[in-house]
Amino acid sequence: MVTLALARLQAYRAQTYRLQPGTRLTTPEAAVDFVSQRGFVYFWPVKGVELPSLWAAVAGDRPVADAHDDPGHVTWGWKDASLGKRWWYYAKILRRKATFISLEAAPYFYALSENYGSPEEDYLIAYQDGRLTLAAKQVYEALLDKGALDTLSLRKEARLQNARDSVFNRALEDLQKDFKILPVGVAEAGAWRYAFRYDVTARHIPELQEQARPIGEAEARTKLIELYFASVGAAQIRDAVKLFGWPLELVKRTVAALVKQGWLVDGVAHPTLKGEWLAMRQLAD
Repeated sequence: MVTLALARLQAYRAQTYRLQPGTRLTTPEAAVDFVSQRGFVYFWPVKGVELPSLWAAVAGDRPVADAHDDPGHVTWGWKDASLGKRWWYYAKILRRKATFISLEAAPYFYALSENYGSPEEDYLIAYQDGRLTLAAKQVYEALLDKGALDTLSLRKEARLQNARDSVFNRALEDLQKDFKILPVGVAEAGAWRYAFRYDVTARHIPELQEQARPIGEAEARTKLIELYFASVGAAQIRDAVKLFGWPLELVKRTVAALVKQGWLVDGVAHPTLKGEWLAMRQLAD
């Protein structure tokens, strides 16, 4: 069994995550390039999930600061400034966490979503099949009918003023996760004078449907697994299942094809952790 070269893995991630001082991001333009290179990254690091983040690429490998004036929080301004401008696709996607996806990678995610080219009907099918809650249905219908709305107005139009916050927020997350809605701006609303404005994805980025149409599910999964390993260098199958939320068998099938092609090496041992790992060839030789 091949043993993973841990020092090379750490150096590789320092490069792909932009952790070294000389490689960190200092401008929004550099942030857009970073997301394009990686395909998808988190806004902030997510505990228990290995993936590059915009925060770490700017602030280094340290916890997200509580202090609002921490220099790393320039990322918040970049994120807000980007909404509605198609720098990238931003929404709560992977594990329902804030995710930046490059415009090149977004069609591959969309091809795996439950959107089939009819925004006025797809959500009804999902609701009838029990895959969409009533609250999510009402939120989506409000946006379809009224156009982009801030969260306070959206809650009112969706007739969810009396619903628990958790119900409304879960509806927003469910719809974002399946590429049905996304934040497109910030409004001065609510007690904090800060609220996201949401719109229907198919209306805001209509070309996404056509870009995704010719992409098959196997092709989409292969592309996303390739991007994932190109970022993290090495991982276990369970890590990919956890990140993407795909069935184990589909992840195994996708990975097996990449191993057969020689793009990944399987059966790799980690020098300090248990279990079998998969690694990019240059990290397992």
